[in-house]
Amino acid sequence: MKRNKVLALLAAAVLLAGCLGACRPQPVGVRHKVALVGKSSTSEFFRSVYAGAQAAAAEYNLELSIFSPETEEDYETQNQLVAEAVENGAEALVFSACDYENNAAAIDAAAAKGVRIVSIDSNVASENVQIYIGTDNYAAGKMAAEAALAEVSGELVVGIVNHDVRSANGQEREQGARAAFADSGRARVAAAVNTVAEAGQAQADAAAMLAAHPEINVLLAFNEPTSVGAAAAVAQMGLSDQVFLVGFDSHVATVEALQTGAVDALVVQNPYAMGYLGVESAYRLLAGQGAQLPKTMDTSTRVVTLETLFTVDSQKALFAFQ
Repeated sequence: MKRNKVLALLAAAVLLAGCLGACRPQPVGVRHKVALVGKSSTSEFFRSVYAGAQAAAAEYNLELSIFSPETEEDYETQNQLVAEAVENGAEALVFSACDYENNAAAIDAAAAKGVRIVSIDSNVASENVQIYIGTDNYAAGKMAAEAALAEVSGELVVGIVNHDVRSANGQEREQGARAAFADSGRARVAAAVNTVAEAGQAQADAAAMLAAHPEINVLLAFNEPTSVGAAAAVAQMGLSDQVFLVGFDSHVATVEALQTGAVDALVVQNPYAMGYLGVESAYRLLAGQGAQLPKTMDTSTRVVTLETLFTVDSQKALFAFQ
């Protein structure tokens, strides 16, 4: 009798386990699909963006795909990449626009299919962007101008090397710099050029400007490729002692130029944070936490000079992706 009772209990336990296994919800193995469409596959700035994005994707168990055109002006390829990402099942898009206006339709089309939109670094003219993460570009432009105003005495005669006129961040930086120079009462912009975001062309255009305007004693460049090119032009023309150059972003060439004197200050953004927070925000939107997100998230920006180059904070800012 005892034996029968034990067998009955064992049978009941087996049946209960089977029922629990069949009746409880099974874990869902589906990972959210997020696409990141950046502006460059080669710049150190975007390498850092992608490193941050990959770190967030690993932390939140996301399936992340990263795409970019060959040049930072190629908004048409960006639009195609956005459409392909949507066709391949992307549920959220992290996007840095080559062209503020001409990328908008592709973003609107993605949003119309239910894709959540996060904008990083360079914004786009779409009301469907749910959060923008990046530098306060107007303030960063003012920082660049103020760095020159603090170090150059007397009248400042300024040259500006900017990237594509259709890229929102470059134009906002120039507006901030011009406002700071105007407010100072002792600076005038002698020349400005918009060049492609490629160091060789930026060098040629900066050199042509400096040759045409030998009175320039301050030069501003507003992203990584234009800064690398402007630094090369200043060094090649032997103007390191005559021209105070403020560049943007961290690149091995501009960090080296900071030590040789061709560059005098760098406005350093936080691209790693842009990538990380962009993907993290995409996850939160997909998780139904969009109401908790701010509309704008300002990542940190700092000015690095030769005097501050080797401080811990500057090294972290310059080499964040490592």
